Order: sequence, then C-alpha cells, then structure tokens
Amino acid sequence: MAGKIYTKTGDKGSTSLIGGTKVPKSHLRIEAYGTVDELNSYIGLVKDLLHEQYKVANLLQEIQDRLFTVGSALACDPEKEVKLKIPDLFEKDITLLEEAIDQMNEELEPMKFFILPGGHPTISHIHIARCVSRRAERCVVRLHMEAHEIAPIVIQYLNRLSDYLFVLARHMGLVLGVQDIPWKPRT
Repeated sequence: MAGKIYTKTGDKGSTSLIGGTKVPKSHLRIEAYGTVDELNSYIGLVKDLLHEQYKVANLLQEIQDRLFTVGSALACDPEKEVKLKIPDLFEKDITLLEEAIDQMNEELEPMKFFILPGGHPTISHIHIARCVSRRAERCVVRLHMEAHEIAPIVIQYLNRLSDYLFVLARHMGLVLGVQDIPWKPRT
C-alpha cells in the first residue's frame, strides 16, 4: 500500500527546502519553484495538444525534464546544495532552444507588427505557457536580486524558453493555417 500523500507538516504555513531548512510558504524561493512547477504543468498541456508534432513534443518533454532540474535547484537550500546531488543545466540546454527557435523562424514571415495571442486554442495555450515562463523568470530574478544564490544559467534558460514558446506559438499558427493576429492600436 502506498504512503499517504499528506503529511500535515505544512499546515501552519511553512515547508522544508531540499536539505531540511524550514521556510515560510511565502518565501521567494517557494514562489520561484512553484511557478516553475506551474510552467512545467503548462508545458505538459502544450505537449499533449501537440502530440502529433512528434519533434516538438519530444523537445517539450526534454524541456519538462530541464524544468524539473531548475525546480530542484530552486527548492534546494543553497548552503547544502554542494553536498546533495542536484542535476545541473548546461549551456547545451540553451543552445538546443536557440537552434529550435532558429529553425522555426526560417519558416516564418518576419514580424512587421505586434501580435495578439490567439487564433486557435493550441496557440493560445502556448502563449499562456510563454507568460508563465516570463513570470517564472521574474520570480527567479527577484530571488537573485534579494542576494540568494541563483546560477545565472537558470535565468538564461527561462528567458530563452519564453522566446522559444513565442516562436512556437507563431510556428503552430503556420502549421494550423492560422494567421498572426496583428495588434492595431487605437489612434
């Protein structure tokens, strides 16, 4: 029989980082890795929507794995991380996103205007994932600015991921035969 999912240890508003350090659930570190977890879930939804696009779905699964890496690093007490075996991000993880962005961009018309998210549910979900990625990036930057140790590659990865998701949304518009929706500001 499986153990119980609830432990009741967080019922008073605190939780433990990897390494055992207790922090309030409102701590910036918890907000950061919670937002990365939300992003990972949204990437899972996008992957499910794009299951027929095998190459994209495979990359999205790899992105989910990297987001678990990011979440693990953020959930770890930085003073104890050295002693723990937490996976790392590598420059090749960012290069993989950049190569995918460049490849999709080759097929897209150059942008001549700002675009509004939408046009198809799949495109809209990708844009929401992009927004969650930007929020995760802001959370991590805030954590970094508060003098918490954050590897710069984590911020770079989240930044590049939101770029990837923007281009993926436009690329899926091409695949689905949906035009970008131009933003036409009132004058």
